[in-house]
Amino acid sequence: SIKDSAVLGKYSIWRKENENENSDLTVRLMRDQIIMARVYSVLAKSKNKNDLYQELQTRIKESQRAVGEATADSDLHHSAPEKVRVMGQLLSKAREDVYDCKAVTQRLRAMLQSADEQVRSLKKQSTFLSQLAAKTIPNSIHCLSMRLTIDYYLLPLEKRKFPRSENLENPELYHYALFSDNVLAASVVNSTIMNAKEPEKHVFHLVTDKLNFGAMNMWFLLNPPGKATIHVENVDEFKWLNSSYCPVLRQLESAAMKEYYFKADRPTTLSAGSSNLKYRNPKYLSMLNHLRFYLPQVYPKLDKIFFLDDDIVVQKDLTGLWDVDLNGKVTGAVETCGESFHRFDKYLNFSNPHIARNFDPNACGWAYGMNIFDLNEWKKKDITGIYHRWQNMNEDRVLWKLGTLPHGLLTFFKLTHPLDKSWHVLGLGYNPSIDRSEIDNAAVVDYNGNMKPWLELAMTKYDQVQTILDKVYKV
Repeated sequence: SIKDSAVLGKYSIWRKENENENSDLTVRLMRDQIIMARVYSVLAKSKNKNDLYQELQTRIKESQRAVGEATADSDLHHSAPEKVRVMGQLLSKAREDVYDCKAVTQRLRAMLQSADEQVRSLKKQSTFLSQLAAKTIPNSIHCLSMRLTIDYYLLPLEKRKFPRSENLENPELYHYALFSDNVLAASVVNSTIMNAKEPEKHVFHLVTDKLNFGAMNMWFLLNPPGKATIHVENVDEFKWLNSSYCPVLRQLESAAMKEYYFKADRPTTLSAGSSNLKYRNPKYLSMLNHLRFYLPQVYPKLDKIFFLDDDIVVQKDLTGLWDVDLNGKVTGAVETCGESFHRFDKYLNFSNPHIARNFDPNACGWAYGMNIFDLNEWKKKDITGIYHRWQNMNEDRVLWKLGTLPHGLLTFFKLTHPLDKSWHVLGLGYNPSIDRSEIDNAAVVDYNGNMKPWLELAMTKYDQVQTILDKVYKV
């Protein structure tokens, strides 16, 4: 009957799933009632039914107060069922008085479009604010680095050395490269060793900058990697890495680049600030971010090397990757594209003829952060030379978005072998909806995004990963 329908709020086919019992049935029903009440109030006003309009407005306010920020029925006030009943009866009455299928459809479509615009605006604001928080929230990392640096330079020279230096150029062992200025994040080394079946066969090559060199050394002197080998270098001591050889260094020294990074107009809106903050991040000025394109120059005696970013956590033994057949390709990586996202057209400017002529906009992107590199194939194909050519062509920054991933997509185009996705799961630094089974089965989980595990704004829901972090972050 109409009365029964009104009591239950079954005023349309609007939420058939409300017939299913679950913990938020009443919350969702109330929110749907509010939406339909808004639609009918507009129609009532257009038809000069002022009494019905006023009554709908009153019920809307009452329902809004009753539902508040509730996400489950248990959060609702005990008066909520009565509010549902009364609103249901009013909606039934409004349907009889002012319902018009075409008008209702148009109004719902307009509300949907408005909601979409609000969501897009809020996403931009959220992106900016999370980036700002990640870069400005005070944390103990800075104090830790300072304390470690002081302790390191107080050590006598003979106590600053790591053992097993004879392993550093042995191509028969498993070698890893990690380039970072974040002492605590470099604990990825510890998580790798914790899961290694034969830790004595693993060699870790860390490169940091002059400012963090002492702290990085001291961290691993205090937290030695067991039977594994470790070596810390200072990128500022790589004399071959200079502006005459490296295009990005030459460009960073230019007046135009300094103007872009340091004297650009300040954003006046949150959405503009989001773009500026993301793509004018000082990390893009660091050679630690570009050193990944010089692996054979840094490690000339090695045949293969495993590149790790500093925002990952290793959960399983990685030695199986050394046996993966790359089929003549230079690198192995996990692909990240879906139906339409994370493809080349997301990162590269295909309106530029150089890009359009050489690349496929639908080519699949891949993850930088856990990659195996065949350094012999690298040298044969002159990968660093390819990187230099594209970097020289991008003097005015029009070919791709900033960051090192677009460089990698260009440089290793058609030279990347796809690895099984279980090796590398991404998104723990921004995506709260990653399936737990994916995380549990992954060899490496990646906190790409702003919510890094060492920051207070990290997502705490990944408690199984946090157990590992508690062991490797020994502070």
